[in-house]
Amino acid sequence: MSARGAVIWMTGLSGAGKSTLANALHERLTAAGHRAIVLDGDALRRGLNADLGFASGDRSENLRRVAHVAQLFRQQGFVAIVAVISPEHRHRLTAREIVGEGFVEVFVSAPLKVCEARDVKGLYARARRGEIAHFTGISGPFDPPLAPDVVIETDRVPLDEAVERLLAQLRAAGRLSG
Repeated sequence: MSARGAVIWMTGLSGAGKSTLANALHERLTAAGHRAIVLDGDALRRGLNADLGFASGDRSENLRRVAHVAQLFRQQGFVAIVAVISPEHRHRLTAREIVGEGFVEVFVSAPLKVCEARDVKGLYARARRGEIAHFTGISGPFDPPLAPDVVIETDRVPLDEAVERLLAQLRAAGRLSG
């Protein structure tokens, strides 16, 4: 039932809530009969992008690959929900160029202290001790989006409301039928 497909590109710090939001949106879309898929950065790094690290060049290649996979799904009428940090403006610009029509940039925003409090894996603590190089928000850059299509402040907006905002964005852009 998806009209023309879309790529929902969720960017934000580790722990901001990208995966949680992506999975909740996926659940709502599929329950309504739409074709949707979640492309989660962590899962893709265990498979498709297992050969890449987190240095600048590797991160760029990781996101280029993800954008191409998302574009393939969009072309088939899916809503591809991409949950990746994509820390730099240039990464998101490249993804937008690859995907083209149907690209929706979503800034999943939460203060660093909230992200650190949500960090069950202890990655922020390890990064602060210098055990993880290039960790976004600590020893690596994060450029907040300049003009995202949607901003979701996960420390302020309930999950159901955030999903509704994304569904409304998709409908307004003519990307969903019904």
